[in-house]
Amino acid sequence: MKFIVAILTITILFITNKITAQNNTITAKVINATSDAGKVEFALYNKTNFRMKPLQGAESKIVNGKSVVVFEDIEAGEYAIICYHDKNNNGKMDFEANGMPIEDYGASNNVMNFGPPKFEDAQFTIIDKNVSLEIKF
Repeated sequence: MKFIVAILTITILFITNKITAQNNTITAKVINATSDAGKVEFALYNKTNFRMKPLQGAESKIVNGKSVVVFEDIEAGEYAIICYHDKNNNGKMDFEANGMPIEDYGASNNVMNFGPPKFEDAQFTIIDKNVSLEIKF
């Protein structure tokens, strides 16, 4: 009987841990879009897939220069967000012929260097609390 109670207790703890481990959210907010035209597209990455296929993607309208998205069901770990202002609503970031971006972009932690963002500069950690970020273009 004690064995059955122990197994049930361990099973319940395991299931509870799995259910609560993935309920974190990340709220990402762009705070300085230059216009309300178009939308802001956001991509959530981990180190393995950075600047490739995102774990989650989202888009949001711009109101008074601000745009907000919420990524849900996030496990504990290290992440980075990249976003850009899709002013012409064509679903992609536009570049000059020389490779310079035409549309504004930003990354978590607001570290902007010449060239594309690096994971190490944009990374943040989720442990067991929701995260809220402000991103500047």
